[in-house]
Amino acid sequence: MATTRIGLDRLPSAARAAVVAHTGPLLTVEEAAEGFNSEIAARVTSATGTWHIKGLRTDHPRAWTQRREATVAPFLTGLAPALRWRVETAGWDLLGFEALGGHHADYSPGSPDLPEVAALLCRLSETSCPGIELRHAEQRLEHYAAHPDDLRFFSGTHLLHTDLNNANVLVDGHAPQGDRARLVDWAWATRGAAWLDAGYWIIWLIAAGHTPASAEEWAAKIPAWHTAAAEGITAFAAANANVWAEISTADPDPWTLRLATAATTWHAHRRAG
Repeated sequence: MATTRIGLDRLPSAARAAVVAHTGPLLTVEEAAEGFNSEIAARVTSATGTWHIKGLRTDHPRAWTQRREATVAPFLTGLAPALRWRVETAGWDLLGFEALGGHHADYSPGSPDLPEVAALLCRLSETSCPGIELRHAEQRLEHYAAHPDDLRFFSGTHLLHTDLNNANVLVDGHAPQGDRARLVDWAWATRGAAWLDAGYWIIWLIAAGHTPASAEEWAAKIPAWHTAAAEGITAFAAANANVWAEISTADPDPWTLRLATAATTWHAHRRAG
């Protein structure tokens, strides 16, 4: 379920003052429309710079997502915006990230963003997981796999993002080609097999209009994809069909139903092949 968004001006005065201690007096505040996990999400500017602020109350059920993002941030150079500061005061946990330029990735067939996202996932798939506390992919999928033995395919030592929503990928056309995309929102960072993020991307590509075959062709541009056993890919598709069926049943919004249809379509394609 989405978290209720509030404006930065509704923070307690002590929390606002702690933010301003890092930024200086704010000149502009642009509340973000995207995202589902944060109570506070805004792009702010001052005389000294621009930041993207994310925040949750420290007693919020998803407060762990703030801690996860703060813990993993130092290991994401070249993959994500840098975390510049963190404020924990007055019952709030606030993260101040480097504000990136660019636009949300377009996953539709023929989009010029697709090679940039593939290049980003190549870099990510080569990233070993740091020695921090993260859930393992096989733990996250253990209740959704068709067979317990399937979980062995998902195990690994690489850092995964796992939420390839196109709104979580920013593409900056002014950056050097092949290094234009960055991933935001690392709340669901996971340790697992290097090829899994390419698999998560497939579901979003199908939801954006690709055929399963076309989506798999894009995944195949990521070398780690070729380390996956065919039966492991099919097992992953089956598990995610179950994940999205559960999500869309509990929260039947158009976007969850679209992803559930995409995941089911991919699984059917794998079974037919």
